[in-house]
Amino acid sequence: MPHLVRERLYFGDIKDAIAALTDSSSTPTFTHVLSVVSSASISFITDCRPGLAIPTEEVRRVFAGEGGAPPTAAVPPGTLMRVVERAGDELRVTRMAVPLRDTEEENLLDHLEPCLDFVDEGRKVGNVLVHCFAGVSRRKLISTSLYTFNTASYPFYLYICIHTDFQTYCSASIIVAYLMRSEQKSLEEALESLKEISELACPNDGFLDQLKLFEEMGFKVDTSSPLYKRFRLKLLGQSYKFGEKIGSYMFQDDPGLSPLPGSCQDPPKIEQHKTAYRCRKCRRIVAVEDNVISHVPGEGESCFDWNRRKSGGSYSNKEQDCSSLFIEPLKWMAPVEEGALEGKLSCIHCGARLGYFNWSGIQCNCGSWITPAFQIGKSKVDISTI
Repeated sequence: MPHLVRERLYFGDIKDAIAALTDSSSTPTFTHVLSVVSSASISFITDCRPGLAIPTEEVRRVFAGEGGAPPTAAVPPGTLMRVVERAGDELRVTRMAVPLRDTEEENLLDHLEPCLDFVDEGRKVGNVLVHCFAGVSRRKLISTSLYTFNTASYPFYLYICIHTDFQTYCSASIIVAYLMRSEQKSLEEALESLKEISELACPNDGFLDQLKLFEEMGFKVDTSSPLYKRFRLKLLGQSYKFGEKIGSYMFQDDPGLSPLPGSCQDPPKIEQHKTAYRCRKCRRIVAVEDNVISHVPGEGESCFDWNRRKSGGSYSNKEQDCSSLFIEPLKWMAPVEEGALEGKLSCIHCGARLGYFNWSGIQCNCGSWITPAFQIGKSKVDISTI
């Protein structure tokens, strides 16, 4: 049986989804099903039971960057984000399928808001089931103890590890995020609510980190937030680490070039002033304030998770005293686009050296390690307002 979370909201596994889509007499009867599984195809469900057939009628498919708009999220353009279809007997159920794997490296954040909106809309008209395939059993080390026993000839050591068993569910991550947004709960409060429903269910550690970002961004996915930009840069570093090709979609537009007329990059009609960083030699704009990735001074290990390095000591100076700017990868950075591991960053107009990049990280003078790092020396640029 699926777990009742709130009125008209349930979460469960693949067996619950099959019952919701094939048995109109089951209790409760569902009008909406959110499938958070590794494949959006209905065959992912039907293949679980020999001879099972579930009629479907596709309503729409949503791809990243569709409609010609450049993607603002850390998702390659053309990636299938979700499928909405009518399914089940008499096509009575609205099903949305989101291809998502239960791995710590998976990008949950960019799928959250459409999932939460689907649940909201579904609860207005009937019961909603949020499901994944099944819980993935995991073990977590919670304590260790070392005991020493002295014998006549030599000491005897006993090392005891205590683990706890729990299960991670993609669907649990959606439920937690929904409780956070709809009830303004902190991540910890939402997890406590989840434990009251299913004691063993829990998002994996990577999803928990992303849900914490969701909380810190005000229960929304704000792609302009420095928190989101750090997350996006972390995904970029993971892709490079795993040998994946870094597509041009991950590079932000060159701020030194004027947007094309009619493009979505046109400046707004309302006058807005931004801080710009210009090459000190030729005055070309090389970055604007929106491109800057903030970091925590002196706390290198906490800045980014991928490929952490330990700083040599503790620093107390403020970020504005740092001698470098760390920015997003931009389309004028030719050596980065060519796939080099590290190298110099030079002005595309005059060739003056601006800084360095390194996929393994660069240490700021404040002590923080930024990974991956695209560094501009403050002494190499002038600050202006545009």
